[in-house]
Amino acid sequence: MPDALLQLQGISKRYAGVRALDGADLTCHAGEIHAVLGENGAGKSTLIKTIAGVVQPDAGRILMDGAELRLSSPNAARDQGIACVFQELSLVPDLSVADNIFLARPPRRHGLIDAKAQQAQALALLDRLGCGDIHPRERVRDLPLSRRQLIEIAKALSLQPRLLILDEATSALSGEDVERLYKLLFQLRERGVGSLFISHRMHEVKALADTCSVFRSGRRVDTFPNGSRSDAEVVQLMIGRDVAKSYPPKTGPAPWAQPAISVEGLSWFPELHDISLEIKAGEIVGLGGLDGQGQRELLLALFGVLKGVQGKVKVFGEPRELAPHRCRDPELGIALIPEDRKTEGLILPMSIRENMSLANLPALGRLGVLSAAAERSAVARMVEQLRIKIGSTQDAVQTLSGGNQQKVVIAKWLMTHPRVLLLNDPTRGIDVATKQELYALLRRLAAEGVAVLLYSTDYEELIGLADRVLIMYEGRIARTLAGDEISEHAIVASSLNVSLGGSLNDPPNVSSGGGEAAMA
Repeated sequence: MPDALLQLQGISKRYAGVRALDGADLTCHAGEIHAVLGENGAGKSTLIKTIAGVVQPDAGRILMDGAELRLSSPNAARDQGIACVFQELSLVPDLSVADNIFLARPPRRHGLIDAKAQQAQALALLDRLGCGDIHPRERVRDLPLSRRQLIEIAKALSLQPRLLILDEATSALSGEDVERLYKLLFQLRERGVGSLFISHRMHEVKALADTCSVFRSGRRVDTFPNGSRSDAEVVQLMIGRDVAKSYPPKTGPAPWAQPAISVEGLSWFPELHDISLEIKAGEIVGLGGLDGQGQRELLLALFGVLKGVQGKVKVFGEPRELAPHRCRDPELGIALIPEDRKTEGLILPMSIRENMSLANLPALGRLGVLSAAAERSAVARMVEQLRIKIGSTQDAVQTLSGGNQQKVVIAKWLMTHPRVLLLNDPTRGIDVATKQELYALLRRLAAEGVAVLLYSTDYEELIGLADRVLIMYEGRIARTLAGDEISEHAIVASSLNVSLGGSLNDPPNVSSGGGEAAMA
């Protein structure tokens, strides 16, 4: 094994009484892909932020090539050849793709930014990632999350790193993009670049890693060659107890359950075309299909976010015009767990308490005056119910791990007592144990009569959770799977619009479609 590229020795960090790292250590060698595993709150995010110079440790040493470093800022880390792709993207939405990629170190000529060279270099990096379809002059805000994730990776590569850190970098990517990233990491390994790879997707760890280190409660508990531990052993190391990888039994809606939400002829050109569906109270319906087939837009339309949507929507049998402020009303009771918790679900500088109660303020007071006691009580119940790991509800929500931030988003909407729950890939970047808690929560909500519409990029989740799965293709529902039909083979074939026998179906005709009523 080559000499150690990076060594962490006795790293400790405390946030407002919560010990994020407790004497943590780690060694990564040049030309090694080192997977860092652990449940949310295990200290992984603080660990990589320490290496990236974003936070300074309270104690411990960081060495690179055997020499001790003081990484007082992200610039100091970049000077040492350390580049990081954080789980929460760090892009500027109103800037172009090229501007974002070279935000830290743009190419210059005569002291000024060389725009022509910057675009050419950006295009080369995007080609290297297999996404040459992205134009360097496009605004980042106009791109879907999966494309933004690739731009974040290109941004890190532009620094020509010696150590590349990837924190859940594949969580928003399509299968094809993930394969391209694999090839890139293997190429970097051959060139002697060290990589720290953080993922909750065990199949990715198996495919990529040379070495695995497991963290729990802020400490490294084990390091071992990839493949030398079973999945069950790794999970037990991560959480300190056995967790069966299973889903709650599917109970389905009661025979007499009424439709909670019915959609007829919903269209939003050019993304959605003539969609009709029905979800009963107590039913969990999955949304499948390749990324970008209209799943996100469908969820946004059902929450009333999109303008110019055509079609008819009934909520518990009553025709409704949808808008976000109306959806929160108890008579509608529609809640949306959005795709990107950082930009769409939370206000990061605000406290955990403020974020959690934000959607339910009218119910927490009287005559327009907020009751502090009612708010504290409601927030405390959610923290206990969802097992959110916090120091104080007064702490800024940005101090929490990604998984606990996601729990705050879910808690915020559960406090509104929804009757229809819309979820956009809610387990993205969440550890195994937290996923189990969420699965049990969704099934419990369904048993209480909540209708659930769940989009997931994880086929196993759709198979294990959903009573029915609606496969979307080019903005339409291409196929509905139920019962024993819900299998990985059927989901993949339907996602590609291929019949289960193997022949291609004719692509659906695209039209603006539409019903008689327009939703506000």
